[in-house]
Amino acid sequence: MKKLALSKKEMRQVAMASLIGSAIEWYDWFLYGTAAALVFNQLFFPSFDPLIGTLLAFATFGAGFMARPLGGIIFGYYGDKLGRKTTLIICLLLMGIGTFCIGLLPTYDKIGVWAPILLVSLRVLQGIAVGGEWGGAVLLAIEHAPKGKRGFYGSWPQMGVPIGLLLSTVVFSAFSSMPQEQFLTWGWRIPFLVSILLVVTGLFIRLKVMETPAFIQAKEAGNQIKNPLKEVLRTSKKEVLIALGSRFANDASYYISNVFVLLYATKYLSLDKTMFLTGVSVAAVVELFTIPLFGALTDKIGRRPVFMAGCLFFVIFAFPFFWLVETKITALIWIALILWIAVGHGATFAPMSSFIAERFDTQTRYTGSSISYQLSGILVGGPAPFLATALLAWAGHYWPIALYVVILGVISFVSVYMATETYQKDLTDVPPEKA
Repeated sequence: MKKLALSKKEMRQVAMASLIGSAIEWYDWFLYGTAAALVFNQLFFPSFDPLIGTLLAFATFGAGFMARPLGGIIFGYYGDKLGRKTTLIICLLLMGIGTFCIGLLPTYDKIGVWAPILLVSLRVLQGIAVGGEWGGAVLLAIEHAPKGKRGFYGSWPQMGVPIGLLLSTVVFSAFSSMPQEQFLTWGWRIPFLVSILLVVTGLFIRLKVMETPAFIQAKEAGNQIKNPLKEVLRTSKKEVLIALGSRFANDASYYISNVFVLLYATKYLSLDKTMFLTGVSVAAVVELFTIPLFGALTDKIGRRPVFMAGCLFFVIFAFPFFWLVETKITALIWIALILWIAVGHGATFAPMSSFIAERFDTQTRYTGSSISYQLSGILVGGPAPFLATALLAWAGHYWPIALYVVILGVISFVSVYMATETYQKDLTDVPPEKA
């Protein structure tokens, strides 16, 4: 069957559509994490001890991760049956609605226990939406990309993460500098409410993109599968486990640095939150350059070498990261954040999209990629800030948190090492583990 190739201009449009939509989704996602670290304990759990209130706020943060695999299953099914484009539009709408409604929520002082209940419900909606977003955005880029450039174009939706982190951090920082009373009364709501404007922009861009060639070919050939999830679990268990394990270090370390360490720096080290948020923003800007560089490098030397190098970085840098933060010196803290996010996270996140997507057939690729990616959120990503806070309260020191990162780095390194290299395969081929 003739390949449906895109011109360079059309490929750039696809890459931008995957990037912008992904950035909006992650803006919404990270915005909640920042608010959970700084204000949700006061607004939705005020009757508890500050530590318990913070743990409960992080528990609501984790609730979204619990819902992400469900979103991966639901939207993976429709993405493999109906197409990548339609599914992505629905995901973006759901995320936008959930985030906007968080900005309208009454607090505990107004409606009591219903406030945290509604907060958790909307966080679950966010989780379902982002559970379907990642797989679709990645496939939109990768299945359109020419062979030999899938690592580079597959890194574009990955750049949506630092952009989303940067936007959410900058916007929240701007409003958090308000007088405390005004910020807690209404200022914190504005970053959530403006999300609706971003969603409209993202929808406009995504509606103009065509369906991916790989999906069109599979549909025209009648190669679609009745139950993609059942097929993945029947034939691709090894691929799912490899992809799942590969995510551990990247997932936990990112939420520890962006959510937990924000709490650690401001509450335990008495550092200025604006200084720390600025450091996170600078690191996110640097990562915008390292992600496509690492992505392009995987097209030259393979996904595995770059991915394993990133995992090894977390193993080596876990303790030095906290040493630098403990100095309370702004320049050293920023260096720690830049290295952690732009180098460690960049080197593991850039190849992740192509590494995971290339392990599955076209007929099950949306489902297989989504559940592999999102299951890690339940096991390590979502619990990371909660677990790190609990470990800090138990030990009174950062060492068990750094050790936790080291252990996860080893697991991810071994997982990627055990995988077969896929950077030269055709996306219509049977995954090498099945051959």
